[in-house]
Amino acid sequence: MAALIAVQFALAALAPALVRVLGRRAYLLLALGPLVAFVWLVAQAPTVLAGGSVVESLPWIPALAIELSFRMGTLQWVLALLVSGVGALILAYCRWYFTTADPAARTGAVLTAFAGAMLGLVLADDLIVFYIFWELTTVFSYLLVGGHNPGRSANRLAALTALIVTTFGGLAMLVGIVMLGVTAGTFRLSGVLASPVVRAAIDDPATASPIVIIAVLLLLLGALTKSAQVPFHFWLPGAMAAPTPVSAYLHAAAMVKAGVYLVALLSPFFAGLPGWREILLTLGAVTMVLGALRALRQHDIKVLLAYGTVSQLGFLMFMNGLGTRSAMLAGVGMIISHALFKSALFLIVGVVDRSAGSRDIRELSGVGRAMPVVLVASVLAGASMAGVPPLIGFTTKESAFESLSYLVAGSDGTRVPPLPALALTGALLFGSALTVAYTLRFLWGTFATKSAGEDDSPADGRTTACAPRPGGFVAAPLLLAVLSLVGGFLGPQLTAALEPYVALGRVGEPGHGIALWHGFGAPLAMSAAVLVVGGLLFWTRGRVEQMHGSLPRVPEAADVYRLIMRGVDRIAVETTALTQRGSLPNYLGTILVVVIAGPGLVLATTQVFPDRFVIATSAAQVVVGALTIAAAVIAANARGRMKAVVAVGVVGYGAALLFLLHGAPDLALTQVLVETVTLVVLVLVMRKLPRSFTHRPRSSARWWRIAVAGTAGVVVGGIAFYAAGSRTAAPVSETYPTYAYEFGYGDNIVNITLVDIRSWDTLGEIAVLAVAATGVASLIFLRTRNARLTTPDRTRATRRERRRRAAQGPTVWLRGGVALSPANRSVVFEVVTRLLFGVMMVVSIYFLIAGHNDPGGGFAGGLVAGLALAIRYLAGGRDELDEAAPVNAGTVLGSGLLLAGASVLAPALWGGRIGQSYKIDLTIEPLISVATPFGQLPILGEPYLVTSMIFDIGVYLVVVGVMLDLIRSLGSGIDQHEAEDNTPGPRTTGPRAYAASLEGDR
Repeated sequence: MAALIAVQFALAALAPALVRVLGRRAYLLLALGPLVAFVWLVAQAPTVLAGGSVVESLPWIPALAIELSFRMGTLQWVLALLVSGVGALILAYCRWYFTTADPAARTGAVLTAFAGAMLGLVLADDLIVFYIFWELTTVFSYLLVGGHNPGRSANRLAALTALIVTTFGGLAMLVGIVMLGVTAGTFRLSGVLASPVVRAAIDDPATASPIVIIAVLLLLLGALTKSAQVPFHFWLPGAMAAPTPVSAYLHAAAMVKAGVYLVALLSPFFAGLPGWREILLTLGAVTMVLGALRALRQHDIKVLLAYGTVSQLGFLMFMNGLGTRSAMLAGVGMIISHALFKSALFLIVGVVDRSAGSRDIRELSGVGRAMPVVLVASVLAGASMAGVPPLIGFTTKESAFESLSYLVAGSDGTRVPPLPALALTGALLFGSALTVAYTLRFLWGTFATKSAGEDDSPADGRTTACAPRPGGFVAAPLLLAVLSLVGGFLGPQLTAALEPYVALGRVGEPGHGIALWHGFGAPLAMSAAVLVVGGLLFWTRGRVEQMHGSLPRVPEAADVYRLIMRGVDRIAVETTALTQRGSLPNYLGTILVVVIAGPGLVLATTQVFPDRFVIATSAAQVVVGALTIAAAVIAANARGRMKAVVAVGVVGYGAALLFLLHGAPDLALTQVLVETVTLVVLVLVMRKLPRSFTHRPRSSARWWRIAVAGTAGVVVGGIAFYAAGSRTAAPVSETYPTYAYEFGYGDNIVNITLVDIRSWDTLGEIAVLAVAATGVASLIFLRTRNARLTTPDRTRATRRERRRRAAQGPTVWLRGGVALSPANRSVVFEVVTRLLFGVMMVVSIYFLIAGHNDPGGGFAGGLVAGLALAIRYLAGGRDELDEAAPVNAGTVLGSGLLLAGASVLAPALWGGRIGQSYKIDLTIEPLISVATPFGQLPILGEPYLVTSMIFDIGVYLVVVGVMLDLIRSLGSGIDQHEAEDNTPGPRTTGPRAYAASLEGDR
């Protein structure tokens, strides 16, 4: 199962390249991922149908009892079949839906990744893993809705609304998961259900632990937001801004089913807990009626189906949350039928939109005659949605009506009072009648040939022209519609397949099962009444709409949401204005005051002191420390910006020298490189700032700063002295050499700690580096790293002429340097750069390769390579930088992150631990050594390769990408602005600028 999920993500990673090579045909290859999963799931049918489970587990975070554990029982198998089968059809459908103007590469990649996340969600047994996949579906949904047309505000707003609402529920669910996991002592759902505390709550809900009740209700909140239940339903119609295939998959067959799946998964065990049925039955019924009423009033057929989806999700939540045996059977059956007919209808909307050029029923007429095959598919899928026999929508809905008859009769064991049971049943029947009405409105409004002056007819009465479409475009919706028809005759087989899941139920009648004919009874009467009333509602839809419009207006949930978000934004603005005043001294002072008030207070009140204080172990440490202190004092009192930067650099180099004197060459090397990079970056920034700090703070403020800084120094120094003199046990570092070789097969403890022992942490840290570089780039380039400001024609011609003359003259040292004006060139610098660059790149590669056993590593090597690029830029300008690194910094960053992440996760694919390293022996026996009269002379020795080297290469690429991004942003980017006389710089005139500078200095 883990391999199936990994295949989806691997295809998602390859999708951009496939689309570039194959175009839209790449979607057919991407569809193979879900198709392979579907075939494998079908092969597991004998095991699942016999009541067994397929279980798989891989270790992940043993310290937190978290595993990559998967379990596939009957319910998981059904949902996985839907996710993979419908996903394969929709990806194949994309081949004909998208045009060359659409961002097909991004959509294909994210849609395929979503399929993997959804598969992981329905198969996960570990609740933490389940939550991770849950949130991945949220993120991918955001990218699919908002990323398809990022320039359109409606897409961005809809995506953000869906993200905020579902993330709110997801965070609540995470709290519930942690509460359950800590209470049960495990995060595996099978283990949680078997734990004594949870088992007691299942057996006797009246005496359940409050912790279990609260945790389950928090899980329920996550399900309600994900499946768009009132009052969280408003995000789903807005998400229809996504492309139609995305809506068909996410909002009909997959993502919105996640909440329903969670309820169906927990309902057999927790339906009796206080609050479960009260919440789900009430909100489910209200959501069904409200969504259906809104659907009946829509003119956009896609939005009509969206509100219809909200309504159907309410019905699904009701049935799956009821928790009786008959309701469990009906609920899962309705999940299947809804996925088939609603996916088909959404795909049909895409066909109509592409062929007729409109989704507004007021502009459509005669579409059915122009596209008879589409009409047939629509009638089949629509009839299934309305509950017309003999389609699967009828058989599963009649099974649901049977459950409602038991609820009203009071024989299902739920103990719902008669009056609420009757009211809830009436609401569901009314919602079902409305479903029939809006289904007829969809079919008639989309495909009927309307006369001029008729309701919802085109103003000119003309028939809509429809462009012909290839057969493959209609294949997927037609197949889904036919399956809805075939499924109606497979009720007994479906009942038998779901029997292992239904057997988990603890209350209620077993029911008659799913079938076309149960005889005359209440369920059949309900079905007939719903069809008749629904037809009448459609026939009198004008009067129904007038009556609906005359009712008093109730505040929309979307309006309440926007009001809340405006309040949150206002609070955020006020809080930011109060705490973020733009004064760096204030920020730093706050941090230091907290240090003084926290650890400083503890240190001042301690009663036990160490026997000895060690200030230094050699005279060299004292000298270096004194010089570092002197540099710090100079930096604090410097009036010139560059002088302050250099003094701070001396402090950093002094710290590196102290590391070296303490026997930590790797730390010293890294500190020197980081300090050098910092100096380069600061110099690039300082060249556009005033040479001196223009205003000094008031005398009183200076004394306060001295007092805070001095006290903080005493506190931090005292803590260091106290900690060093209070050791009672052996240092942890004494065991590091042994662990370093056992874990990472190397001698450099620092490097092995970073890339082996705590590689997961390092992966997060390099991700932060990438984010920081992206933030800097976005401030300069605004949209994309590939963006290039338009160079004035005169400047471009001048640079071209200089290059032409240089090509005719003597050999140049730097090709890009010839584009600089003579006043900005230094031949000596160019010569030195030409000599240094190759050497520095070789040294950087040496640090990368040798870092496992000697000082260095990917981080240090990347910094050296970045400094080499910085020298090329300083010597020859931005053209020379492009000559040295003709690649996109974002591509280098992404490649590094991908390589590092893959090397961390890959061991789990073959049964290892996350981040585990392997030693690959490269020894060639004849080439180990050769015998000579003087003994054995080594040739190649016994070389070996450690797989963590791949992770270190990823770190190297990320650091190089960060450096390239910074140089291009703060160097080339500002140069480009300057070339257009648009250089960013400080405002030094006017009373506002003067007041702001005073405030900043204070």
